[in-house]
Amino acid sequence: MQTEARMEPETETDTQFRIQDKVAVVTGAASGIGHAIMEDLVRHRAACIAAVDLSPSVAQVAEALSGNGSPTRVQPFVGNVTDGEFRRRVFDWLCAEVGTPQICVPAAGITRDRLAAKIDPQTGRAHIYPVEDFRLVMEINLVAPVYWALEMLARIAEQRWREKLKRWTPAEGIQGAVILIGSVSSQGNQGQISYAAAKAGLEGVAATLMKEAMYHGVRCMVIHPGFTDTPMVHQLGEEFINERILPATQLHRLIKPEEIADAVCFMIENPAVSGELWADAGWHPSV
Repeated sequence: MQTEARMEPETETDTQFRIQDKVAVVTGAASGIGHAIMEDLVRHRAACIAAVDLSPSVAQVAEALSGNGSPTRVQPFVGNVTDGEFRRRVFDWLCAEVGTPQICVPAAGITRDRLAAKIDPQTGRAHIYPVEDFRLVMEINLVAPVYWALEMLARIAEQRWREKLKRWTPAEGIQGAVILIGSVSSQGNQGQISYAAAKAGLEGVAATLMKEAMYHGVRCMVIHPGFTDTPMVHQLGEEFINERILPATQLHRLIKPEEIADAVCFMIENPAVSGELWADAGWHPSV
């Protein structure tokens, strides 16, 4: 078993928080944006990445990324991101085996799209959005990412306490970074009442957590991707994408997952960046 890695202060000539040699946690890692973020973290030579996903295929993803002589260890974890015990086991393993995580990108998410109220043409009765779907979407897209972020913050705070460190000072260098995955839907999107609510909620979380987490030297931000070339977006159907999405973007194409991943790594490594970043390809939908 390895001893816990100490978070050494940055030197005066190297104050930037660098991905290289850091321990990271990425949820939703088996596909889409989460997978692309892991690829970029590997390119930046992270020490270890916890690849978390509900799908067992994350094991093959981790094996592929760990190959080709990469110095990055990618460790797969299969489980439900809403399970608190599972989350704690992931962090326990990391802290015991490779050191306290300093990067957390909880990217797992789902959609359950449906109009808020829809009239049945046969009966004239309105069917409202199912409360079970609303709760599920909120649990996975809002509550779970918040608690994965809080888990990392707690582990960093505990390590600092053991080292008798109190309020963080700039001379120590940034101690950690959380990037929450928002969405352009946070501004409202037809058929996405639960998804939009969850993503808008992340904005308030980040604004609050940034104020609290900096006591321990941890930054917290949100990136809002536009419609990205992922399995979740393609569930909307190609006709819908071609007629309702692409004409409303400046690029007239879906965003590439690696473009979002590049923006995420930029946010992690640039300590001057705070708040929210919109990576939406100029998304301006018509009403």
